[in-house]
Amino acid sequence: MIKFRLLSLFFVLSTGLGWAQTPLPDPLVSANGQRVKNAKQWHTKRRKELLELFTAEMYGQAPPRPKDIRFEVFDVDKNALNGKATRKQIAVYFNGKADGPRMDLLIYIPNYLKRPAPAILGLNFWGNHAIHPDPAIRITTSWMESGKGNPYVKLSCVTDHRATEGCRGVNAAQWPIDTILARGYALITAYREDIASDDAKTGFQKGIHPIYPDYQQRNDNFGTIAAWAWALSRAMDYVVTDKAIDAKRVAVFGWSRLGKAALWAGATDERFAMVISNESGAGGAKLFHRGVGENIRRLCTVFPHWYAASFKKYMDKDTLLPFDQHQAISLVAPRPVYIASAVDDKGADPQGEFAAAKAAESVYLFLGKTGLPATVIPPLNQSVQGQIGYHIRTGGHDVTLYDWKQYLNFADKHFN
Repeated sequence: MIKFRLLSLFFVLSTGLGWAQTPLPDPLVSANGQRVKNAKQWHTKRRKELLELFTAEMYGQAPPRPKDIRFEVFDVDKNALNGKATRKQIAVYFNGKADGPRMDLLIYIPNYLKRPAPAILGLNFWGNHAIHPDPAIRITTSWMESGKGNPYVKLSCVTDHRATEGCRGVNAAQWPIDTILARGYALITAYREDIASDDAKTGFQKGIHPIYPDYQQRNDNFGTIAAWAWALSRAMDYVVTDKAIDAKRVAVFGWSRLGKAALWAGATDERFAMVISNESGAGGAKLFHRGVGENIRRLCTVFPHWYAASFKKYMDKDTLLPFDQHQAISLVAPRPVYIASAVDDKGADPQGEFAAAKAAESVYLFLGKTGLPATVIPPLNQSVQGQIGYHIRTGGHDVTLYDWKQYLNFADKHFN
């Protein structure tokens, strides 16, 4: 215990950042005040306790796997992208009904592999058709942002909040498919709006929420972040049936608010062998206890649909939370997790993201794994990788080719 406190003090003094304004809750101390003694206690008691805490107080209770879920493979092209890949498109009918909510999965699998491919699975912001100009990708019929004032992608192709042919490939810069395939990984993606509305005015009237009305009549209702995480698990339900993909080597990925969902998906579904959370910030990988960057009040007022109603009682109490995001990261342990920041992304609090990753290290070390091999935040554009990976790059809120290269290196390291 003394050694741990000295290490924490050294971290605070050497970074000049501080862990937090108030002491962080220890992920290895149970609610009854007793310290976890062994790995079995972590997996059977403490981990379950933390999952229940985050579910009740922040993310909300999501439904189980639907009994009537149905997968329809509506497109297979073994000569896609000039022969480099096999493209598959799968309609996921969440309640089994053709007129019910549907999520389209888009999959590219590298053709040169002679074995099941490891994969990266993540949701996209602007439709499957936006990540590549491939004319065979089905254009979403779900609601689309207009793109007005959007610094990440030009969506002048959107008419009355619906995508047109002109939207193909408009977001390709954030999805370097050729690089991912060349490194030996399949890519699996789906559009966020197929699953749940990210329009605060719409609330829970679209996507999967209307088929689960009972889950909204409670204080721990599942919000949009939890719905996206739930859908990532439903995508994984399909993946385990596809012999072309190595279901034991699937990394769940997300950027920004989708990085928040990816982290929660990895915490709740241990089938994901790796978690990659890119600039997820508040409610994702950063510490609330620092009192820096985007806060709980903003999350619950600007984005009231993201989290459970129960989370609102913590507005203006960021530094006093009985939990924090280092514990959410620790729920991934002992599986590898990568957290990434950008130096100009002040709202996401890069220092807080690094500090959360470092604070989660105690669980990894306790379980006999390496942690984050850095005692101070690393220099710009320098990745540090143990069982926990981290980098902070130049630039702002985005996901770039530099980010992807670090994630692929991390996957190579842990997926052999």
